[in-house]
Amino acid sequence: MAISKLNFNSLNVTPTASKGIGFDSGADDLEANFSGGSMVFISKFTSDGSDDTATFASGIDSTYKEYVFVFNDIHPQTDSVYLTVNFRDGSTAYDATKTTSAFTARHDEADSATSLAYTTGDDLAQATGVQYISGLCGNGNDECTSGILHLFNPSSTTFVKHFIVESNVYDRNNRSVVFYVGGYCNVTAAIDGAQFKMSSGQIQGGTITLYGIT
Repeated sequence: MAISKLNFNSLNVTPTASKGIGFDSGADDLEANFSGGSMVFISKFTSDGSDDTATFASGIDSTYKEYVFVFNDIHPQTDSVYLTVNFRDGSTAYDATKTTSAFTARHDEADSATSLAYTTGDDLAQATGVQYISGLCGNGNDECTSGILHLFNPSSTTFVKHFIVESNVYDRNNRSVVFYVGGYCNVTAAIDGAQFKMSSGQIQGGTITLYGIT
């Protein structure tokens, strides 16, 4: 059987730019959203070097079923501190009730120490305080933490609001620490805001970008 070849210049891709595409029923057209979704930029926090918090007070609503925060090179003022998050559930306070689980994997630069463990001190049980989302970050000039937080269906008033985090930190003992946490906001109200801060001191560098997932 002969192989059919397509001339790319004969395909009409204009309606599908920047989207998942596939062939439609026509001879030379493509259709959008054939597979998968896309990340839609909503807002971005950029540290000015002296930020007490990184607060997202808008942009989280019923538009999307999933939201993603990408935090990049977050540098703390204080040595040996966690990056934390908390959520707002309709009031002005960032104090949603949360239950979570957390574990870490560690490896040092000397290749002499490794560990993988559940971290009891980093989880929450029906608590309103902040959730740690990184290992203990150093404040050396090149020390920082980066990662991703997924927040699922925050506008639901029926179900709990799940979130998961994966991050990596250059810690104060010159180790790579991968931190995993998952949990849920155990509230019936919609989650409509998120706030990030260090467990002590200011955020002195980095960005946090909020996306909606179609």
